[in-house]
Amino acid sequence: MFDQVKDSYAELGVDVEKALEVMASTPISLHCWQGDDVGGFEGGDGELGSGLAVTGNFPGKARSIAELQTDLEKVLSLLPGNHRLNLHAIYGDFGGEKVDRDEIEVKHFQGWIDWCKAQGIGMDFNPSCFSHPKADDGFTLSSPDAGTRDFWIEHCKRSRAIGAEMGKQLGSPCVTNIWVPDGLKDLPADRLGFRKNLSRSLDTVLSEKLDPSHNIDAVECKLFGIGSESYVVGSHEFYMGYAMKNQTALCLDAGHFHPTEGIADKISSVLLYVPELLLHVSRGVRWDSDHVVLFDDQTQAIMQELVRCDALSRTHIGLDFFDASINRIGAWVIGTRAAQKSLLLALLEPSEKMHAAEQAGDFTTRLMLHEVNKAMPWSVVWNEFCARNNTPSDWQAMSAIKDYEASVLSGRS
Repeated sequence: MFDQVKDSYAELGVDVEKALEVMASTPISLHCWQGDDVGGFEGGDGELGSGLAVTGNFPGKARSIAELQTDLEKVLSLLPGNHRLNLHAIYGDFGGEKVDRDEIEVKHFQGWIDWCKAQGIGMDFNPSCFSHPKADDGFTLSSPDAGTRDFWIEHCKRSRAIGAEMGKQLGSPCVTNIWVPDGLKDLPADRLGFRKNLSRSLDTVLSEKLDPSHNIDAVECKLFGIGSESYVVGSHEFYMGYAMKNQTALCLDAGHFHPTEGIADKISSVLLYVPELLLHVSRGVRWDSDHVVLFDDQTQAIMQELVRCDALSRTHIGLDFFDASINRIGAWVIGTRAAQKSLLLALLEPSEKMHAAEQAGDFTTRLMLHEVNKAMPWSVVWNEFCARNNTPSDWQAMSAIKDYEASVLSGRS
């Protein structure tokens, strides 16, 4: 069956083996916070704040680093390809001590680095500028209070240094992404003032030049959130300009825009002006939210644009969702596989014929190729990719998820 499908794609000018090679070399960065509902391991109640919320109480959330690592190992075993870990600063190993955000060091994350090394995967990192008393008023790096700004500046500086050490030890650049929740529920009197503070704070955070083979800086925009419905300091326009001026990577989160606004069309514009792109593949529903990624039109459009722009070498693909209403392992596996399948579908497009038709002004042929491609038996290629990576098919993965739920997750209170 697979050989026949290969021949069918070859008639359209598509090299299936090349597509599978690209799939194998394109990692997805798995977000650790899906496993414990963005709680982290700083101690205390781990209560979310700063406009973040996780709904649901499905049994079995990770309560320790050991449990989270065990869960991640299970997820990795069910995913074809080689992937990465995306870690937030609140997930350090603090040994039961109170370590404030402006005091974190590499030693608090060495266990995670060693774990990634044992798994043979790379690592990405994020300062955690939320769920903290110094973020309770809605402002961090853009705060009117100099002391508050200095606190978060130091946290972000230390996060960059930790990210660089992760990249150095693992031999793969760590993408250190800065997102802050700063904003107002109602209309501000001085939009510009907050943005000037944010710009100056970021300049200070990024003032030390780090080896790009160890660390890649990214900044992340947002349209609105809970408690910042009227004004977000770090808007798309703010960070687009900042990333262009300072030549950092720009993070586009699919859940950070209006629900009817897709990020796929932004990719080609952004790539003209910034060196690299970070994607947080998510699914917004109605309001700013992070639902499990699906094999849907928006996810497919994102991956299509990356392939059509020949941008995979300049793009870092990560996931960002948190759902406690379903099995958390299942959420990870379903969401990651959806992103991977969308990428595979994009790689299997008859792109050369489509481009040739477009350049010739033959838009009828271009449209027909779009439609023909939709009916191609891409799922046979996906199953072949899973088989070559010794991972189960989608439905077989569900059986493994249920077994893990019964044997491991059900034992957690």
